[in-house]
Amino acid sequence: MNSPDLLPQQRRENPDPQERSTPVPRLVLILALVLVTFGVDYISHADVNSPSAWGDARTRAELVGDRPAAGQGVDGGAIYAAMCAGCHQATGQGLPGVFPPLAGSEWVVGKAGTAAAIVLHGISGPIQVKGQDFNGTMPAFAGSLDDAEIAAVLSHVRRQWGNAAAPVTPEAVADTRAHHADRTTPFSGGDELAKLP
Repeated sequence: MNSPDLLPQQRRENPDPQERSTPVPRLVLILALVLVTFGVDYISHADVNSPSAWGDARTRAELVGDRPAAGQGVDGGAIYAAMCAGCHQATGQGLPGVFPPLAGSEWVVGKAGTAAAIVLHGISGPIQVKGQDFNGTMPAFAGSLDDAEIAAVLSHVRRQWGNAAAPVTPEAVADTRAHHADRTTPFSGGDELAKLP
């Protein structure tokens, strides 16, 4: 490094670092190999039919649980939160001038068949809710929700935010679905909805 042909500045410099190989220590490699071998051996020899008493003492029936009957156990609040709250808000107040409120709405607490028809087929056009005019589009949920789910979400909405209407049954939704089976378009606003039986 101190060769005579180098300038004084170059002689003061440290040599460039050299990259060396730093292998994984053998102890770490052996430990990893032992753990992998143990895991493979444990899984391959595990008895999937071992008694539940060897675990936390739960039976298969307890782990699977009882399946609710059709229409029971459907959480209308969860469906509302997932599919409706984005527009009508978690408080049911909607957005003024954009999405109508469900709290105190005459369409929500009115005839169950009309409410079911709205959810099944949607609305496109002017509608008046609580004295305010709205002109937008609500999507149809006939293809994405079954009768029990629509009944659950309607029952939830009809009992929330000060609403005190009777719950809606899956049978009522099925009747409304059958009555409007040939419908392929949304309802044309409040005027058409007001004419429903």
